[in-house]
Amino acid sequence: MTASIENLLSISIVSYHSKEGELESALSSLLSALENFVVGDSNDDSLNSTITIIDNSENNEVDLQQFTNQQSKLLALRSELRLIQGQGNVGYGAGHNLAIMKSTARFSLIMNSDIEVEERALNEGVNYLLGNPDVAAVSPQAQFKNGQKQYLCKHSPTVFDFFLRGFMPEGIRSLFNKRLALFEMRDLSEEHPTKDVPIISGCFMLCSTEALQKAAGFNEDYFLYFEDFDLSMRLSEINTLAYLPAMKIVHHGGNSARKGIKHIGLFIQSARRFFNTYGWRWF
Repeated sequence: MTASIENLLSISIVSYHSKEGELESALSSLLSALENFVVGDSNDDSLNSTITIIDNSENNEVDLQQFTNQQSKLLALRSELRLIQGQGNVGYGAGHNLAIMKSTARFSLIMNSDIEVEERALNEGVNYLLGNPDVAAVSPQAQFKNGQKQYLCKHSPTVFDFFLRGFMPEGIRSLFNKRLALFEMRDLSEEHPTKDVPIISGCFMLCSTEALQKAAGFNEDYFLYFEDFDLSMRLSEINTLAYLPAMKIVHHGGNSARKGIKHIGLFIQSARRFFNTYGWRWF
């Protein structure tokens, strides 16, 4: 298989008061992954890629000067680093849309600022999509920093599943371990890709740009939470979603429903919108 490496990959990272060093770590891991990138049987091990940081802070916190030590590597990899700011905190999905809807790249990577990309991840992901044009988006194998498995793929949710997973103490959750295992699709193969996954996480989604734009990107009515569930549902109407265990990341976030009262309120508001759209399934 051969493919033009021109204009192949656009990467967008939304930042909102990111922790010190977080963006630098994410960018460093991306550049290492780009260094290990080979398209099919191409002899050229680099590609023209664009990395866009969307700064959703109200006071323009991000400065490209903080990435000066990466400039030589960016040039060597023919990767352009861009910054979008000034729009304020428009929300996670709306921030990514600023890059998605203008992209002319064949594939788009959507990711959090708290992600570290394994050095072979982009090579595995992009080549998988090149060989599987029926896939609209692919989800990675994810771990927390301590090595614990993180389950990013989900079955279609019920209200009870979210209440149990997000708000119940560990002792109660353990009584429903089989139910949670089903919801989190813990039985997915870690050896081979799996297609027809219902929902994938927005913390790291490698997508066909054509499919993303056909779906009109994220629904900006979701300020935070469930925007990835909604996008997954709409992408699934265009092409299948897949889990690719060979594409590996470390995700330092998670546990979104346990970040304080403001986040709980946003979580409930977005959950209501999602179930109003796709139907209320209680149990």
